Amino acid sequence: MKPNVEIALRLLHRIQFTDDALAIANPVLRDSFESTTAGPVRVLPFVDEGVLQAFPDFSARLQGYADAHGDRMTLATDVRPIVAGEACKNDWQHVEQVLSAINHHDIDRQSYILAVGGGAVLDCVGFAASIAHRGIRLIRMPSTTLAQGDAGIGVKNGVNAYGKKNFLGTFAVPHAVINDISLLAGLSSRQWRSGFSESVKVALLKDAALFDRIAADAEAIAAMSFERGVPIIERSAELHVKHIAEGGDPFELRNARPLDFGHWSAHRLETMSDYTLPHGEAVAIGIALDTAYARQVDLLGEHDAKRIFECLAKLGFELANPLLEDVESLWVGLKEFREHLGGQLTLTLPTAIGRTVDVHEIDREHLERAIKQLTADK
Repeated sequence: MKPNVEIALRLLHRIQFTDDALAIANPVLRDSFESTTAGPVRVLPFVDEGVLQAFPDFSARLQGYADAHGDRMTLATDVRPIVAGEACKNDWQHVEQVLSAINHHDIDRQSYILAVGGGAVLDCVGFAASIAHRGIRLIRMPSTTLAQGDAGIGVKNGVNAYGKKNFLGTFAVPHAVINDISLLAGLSSRQWRSGFSESVKVALLKDAALFDRIAADAEAIAAMSFERGVPIIERSAELHVKHIAEGGDPFELRNARPLDFGHWSAHRLETMSDYTLPHGEAVAIGIALDTAYARQVDLLGEHDAKRIFECLAKLGFELANPLLEDVESLWVGLKEFREHLGGQLTLTLPTAIGRTVDVHEIDREHLERAIKQLTADK
């Protein structure tokens, strides 16, 4: 036989924005389940406890929707609540909770798992779904700005282990992603603004015009204006998906991960805070730190750096976190980031708004100066 045989994969990434996905007349969720001559497909639903608290009628509405579309879908059990936030990624029992339900309810590769919630819940449920039976079809319904614009539309799943962010994980394209705008009404102002750090990130990487829009509307976005904020989330999702589909490295086999701009320190700061610092806020600090560093080493001009800092501040992010002063721990985070990627260290830094360059080393003295710049007005 031939010593090398190419295996080509064709994967369809289905992503839709809609409003009130559980309205009986809304076909988006129903149509996400493939029609089968064997009858309706079985669906195992997991829902973020935060969603259930914000929308007490969610479980009843989901059951009503399934009943109305019984020709296409049936719920294998009542909604299974799952703990909200990073807590579900920090304890293996939550992965086990999902796996146990898959086993107990005889969920197979022709069935579906529906995961509704923030990025951490989607990560945890998605990880379990990807390893049970070597992969069960997953439909994500992100419930936060961060998940709708970034985490929920990616192709990664993961949980934390050994004190490291996403140490255990898989790459798996979800069967479908349904971004239901109505779910964003259940967010606190802090949860709402959290996702816009990822929008700033992708704008700085790929779309200067998007950054201009965010900067111009930052105060309105911080005040939870859906009119100004939702189009930003939609564009952020579009840019993230385009990079995954067209960037040539959807499963991150290379050293460079441009979409992780600002994340090397963000992940470390989350760990250092024992995950009391939300991911979106950590990313905002990480973007600011990388911006300050790029300015220190003359990669980025003063005017653009100032615009980035001002935009993040107007969105409501506090950038002078005291955790930054623990330079030794941050330096460990840089080492862990390189190890997670493999090969040489590769970080993406801005050279202008909408333009970047990859660098392969960080000068500690300049990093410490960048940290002092951020913490000077603390």
